[in-house]
Amino acid sequence: MRFSDLRALTVRDWLIAVFGGVLIVGVVMTVAWSGSHAWAIFKLNRGVGDTVFYDALGRPWFRLDEQRQDVRFDQISTSFKDAVIAVEDHRFYMHPGIDPIALTRATFYNLRSSQGAQGASTLTQQLARTLFLSNARTYGRKIKEAVLAVMLEVFLSKKDILELYFNRVYLSGGIYGVETMSQKMFGKHASQLTTGEAALVAGIIRAPALYSPWNHFDAARRRSFVVLQRMREEGKITPAQEAAARAERIRIRPEPQVTSAKHGFAKEYLRQQFRNIYGGDNPPDWQVQTTFVPEIQDAAEAAMKDGLRRLGVKGLQGALVAMDPSTGNVLAMVGGSDFATTTFNRAVRSRRQPGSAFKPFVYAAALEQGLSPVSTITGLKAVSVQAPEGVWIPRDERATEDEMTLRAALLQSNNAAAVLLQQRVGSGPVLRLASDLGVRDQPDVPSLALGSGLVTPLDLTAAYAVFPTLGYRVRPRAITAVLDRSGALLLQIHSEREQILSPEVAFQMVTMLQDVVDRGTGSAARRYGVRGAIGGKTGTTNDYHDAWFVGFSSSVVAGVWVGFDQPERIRNAGSGARVALPIWSDFMRRVSRCLPAAPFTPPGNMRSEELCKLSYLHPVEGCPTYIEYFKDGDEIPSRLCSIHQGNLKQRAQRVIQGLFGTLGRSIKGIFR
Repeated sequence: MRFSDLRALTVRDWLIAVFGGVLIVGVVMTVAWSGSHAWAIFKLNRGVGDTVFYDALGRPWFRLDEQRQDVRFDQISTSFKDAVIAVEDHRFYMHPGIDPIALTRATFYNLRSSQGAQGASTLTQQLARTLFLSNARTYGRKIKEAVLAVMLEVFLSKKDILELYFNRVYLSGGIYGVETMSQKMFGKHASQLTTGEAALVAGIIRAPALYSPWNHFDAARRRSFVVLQRMREEGKITPAQEAAARAERIRIRPEPQVTSAKHGFAKEYLRQQFRNIYGGDNPPDWQVQTTFVPEIQDAAEAAMKDGLRRLGVKGLQGALVAMDPSTGNVLAMVGGSDFATTTFNRAVRSRRQPGSAFKPFVYAAALEQGLSPVSTITGLKAVSVQAPEGVWIPRDERATEDEMTLRAALLQSNNAAAVLLQQRVGSGPVLRLASDLGVRDQPDVPSLALGSGLVTPLDLTAAYAVFPTLGYRVRPRAITAVLDRSGALLLQIHSEREQILSPEVAFQMVTMLQDVVDRGTGSAARRYGVRGAIGGKTGTTNDYHDAWFVGFSSSVVAGVWVGFDQPERIRNAGSGARVALPIWSDFMRRVSRCLPAAPFTPPGNMRSEELCKLSYLHPVEGCPTYIEYFKDGDEIPSRLCSIHQGNLKQRAQRVIQGLFGTLGRSIKGIFR
C-alpha cells in the first residue's frame, strides 16, 4: 500500500482497523489465558500444589499450609458431604459450574436491596477462586471465576471437584481441609464425623472468622443448626435425625498448638503479611519471595533462647528484630521465648516504653538545630521540670557533673542532660523526627526524652537504620515479590527510602553511638566479643520493667527487648546493659561472618579535629585523643584541655586563654 492510499482511508476505515486490531489482541490474550488455565486444571488430576515461601537467597523455605492433610473422597464422611452441598450449593450435581437460578435470584436481590450483596457462587466457583484467583471483589474476577468453574466441570468429574474442595477449603485457625480440621477439633478422621460434628464443620465455611469454633463456639453451633435444617429440607436426614444431631453433645479439643517451633515467629509473620494482601486464599504453586535468611534466623533464635536461659527468670519474654539498614529488608525476627508455647509476636504487636533507647532521636534533633557533639549542656545538678502533676526532677545514678558535652551525656546516658536538651530544642522537632522515622504517637511531655512513650521492637529497630544509612529512613519489608505458577509477577514490593536527616548529622550520631559501645553504657558488647565498627544504645524503664539494646553495623541493624507481658521488675539491676545487651552481642557475633561490619566513612564536606577524649577540648601533651567531625556552622573548640598538664608552652597558653576568658565574661556582664 502506497502512502497516498493511506491518506485516502476514511475515519470509518481507521476505526474499523483499530477495532479489529484490538479484537484480535483480545482474542489472542483470551485464548492464551484459557489455554494456560485449561492445562493447569487438567493437571489437577495429579493433585495441586501449595503456595511456597522462598528465603532471601531464592531457596524454598516453607509452605503456606504446612498442616494440610489431603484424603480421598471415600475417606470423608457422607454426613459432611451432604452437609456442605445442602448449605452451600444444593444444585451442585445439576449445574455446569455456575448456577443460573442462583445467579438470577442474587442479581434481582442485589438490584433491589441496599442491605448488602447476596452471593451466588457454586462450590465449583469457590474452588476456582481458591486455586487460581484472589478474593478481590471485582467484576473481572467474577467473570474469570465463572469461566474457570465451567472449565473445571469440563475437565474434572463432580467427585474430583468435591474431593479437591474438601481438601482445600479454609476452615479458620489457619487450617485448610476437612481432614486436618477434624483431627484438630475432635481428634478423629474425617470419615468418623457424626452428623452433628459434620454440620458444625460445614457451617464454618460461610465465614471462618465469625464461626471459628475456638473463638465463637456458640455462633458456630447456631450456624450448625441452619446446616441441619437444610440437610433435612434436602432429604439427606429425617426430622428425627435432625433432632438427634441438635441434641448431640459436641466437645472440641483446645485450640491446636504449633507442632514445629523452628522459625515459627518468622513464618507466621510472613503468612500474615501474605494474607493481608490475598486474604485466605491458598493458590497452587505460587512463589512468595521473602527477605529472611534462615541462617540469620537460626542465630537470632539461638541468641534469644540462650540469653533468656542464662537469665533464669520464669515467664520472661524477649523479642529480636534484625534488618538490612540500606533496604529495610527484615532478615530475622523472634517474637517470644518459645513459639511452641506462645505464638504472640512481641516483635510486631507488643508496644512498650523504650527508655533511654529513645534518647538518640533527641540528640539527633539537637544536632539538626546546629549543635555539635561537643556542644555543652549546663545546669545538670539543678534541673527540675514543671509537669502537670507537679515539679519533676529526673534522677541519675552516680552523676556528679553540672556541665557535659552532648557526646559525654549520651555515652553515659545522663537523664538530666536529655531532659534539658529536649527543653532547649523543643519537643516539636523531637516528635516530628520520631514520627518521620516511624516511631509515632509519642507523648508531648517532659519525660519524652527518657522514652516514656510506647513503641514496638520492629518500629524502633527500623528507626535506628537512619544512622548507618547516613540519614535515610527505610520501611521494613518482608516480602519482595509474589509469582504465580507460571512464574509471572503478580506483586512486587520495592524498597522504600526517604532522607530524613542530613548525612552530616547522621554521621555525627554514628560516632556518638559508637562511643556508647566503645566506652559508655554499651561497652560490655566489646567484652562479649563483638568486633568492628558498631554503635548502639541501651534502654531501661522505671523499676527495670523493660530492657533494650538497639544497635547497628554497616550491614545490619538489630534491636532486642526483654521483659514480662504484664510489666513487672525483670530483676534487681535488670538494665538494658545487663539483660538485653548480652543477647544482642551474642546475635552479632553469630552473624559477623555473613554480615561483616565495614568502617563508616564521613561525608566529604565535614571538618575533622583532634580533641582530648576526656575534656573534648584541643589536646595538650599527654591527652588521650580522638577525631571529632564537625559540619558547617558547628562551633569548634578553641581552648586547650584543662584536665591534662601539657608542656610548659601549653600551660602558659592556657593561662592566657583563662585571662582572656575571664575578661570576656566580665565585659559580657557589663553589657547584659
